[in-house]
Amino acid sequence: MRPVTRRQANRYAERSAATQALVMSALERLLDSGENYSEISVQQILEEAGVSRATFYAHFHGKSAVLVRLTNDLRDSLVSLAETLDIADEGDGDVRLSVFFEEVIRIHRTRRSVIAAVAEAASYEASVSDFYTVNLESFEGAALRALLKGQALGTTTSDLDAVSASRIIAWGGAQAIAHHIRVEEAGCDPVFARELARIWWYGAYRRPEARSSVQGAD
Repeated sequence: MRPVTRRQANRYAERSAATQALVMSALERLLDSGENYSEISVQQILEEAGVSRATFYAHFHGKSAVLVRLTNDLRDSLVSLAETLDIADEGDGDVRLSVFFEEVIRIHRTRRSVIAAVAEAASYEASVSDFYTVNLESFEGAALRALLKGQALGTTTSDLDAVSASRIIAWGGAQAIAHHIRVEEAGCDPVFARELARIWWYGAYRRPEARSSVQGAD
């Protein structure tokens, strides 16, 4: 039996990647058409993608695996965006946050049906739930690093509990953005992004030192 050459391995990898892309695109088209994720069958995906059942299961263990892999690029782009945001410096931090949130919302809108499917499936499919949790935990970590950096530089109040604040920022912000996208048109995004940015900026990153609750005697 002849050994598999690098060229053959590369061709196989290219064909495999192309097949996976066909299947993922098929699921996304079905979601974009208005189909609920829970009501989409593997057979529908096969017919939409034009692949056999054997080919499908050679690359995915099931429908949830397609959804998780479909959102990998989305997750990576959002996490990279969060990690490049430097808001510890003095100046126009609220403006930079506003621009950041506009981009986050834009990305969410372009993959709205996929994100809705993740939110739907997370309640009953463990693999999707794990993905959703890891995604938000990555944002939480980025927010925590920014808050700790601000405290080290003296630009963020020292009495702020950075762990709690970063959790509220990441998980609360995600829920707020998801709800906004559901109920508002894209034209409202800049105002929403501005208000969310100011809440973060003045509520955590530039919160004034708390006054003592105990007043001295006159």
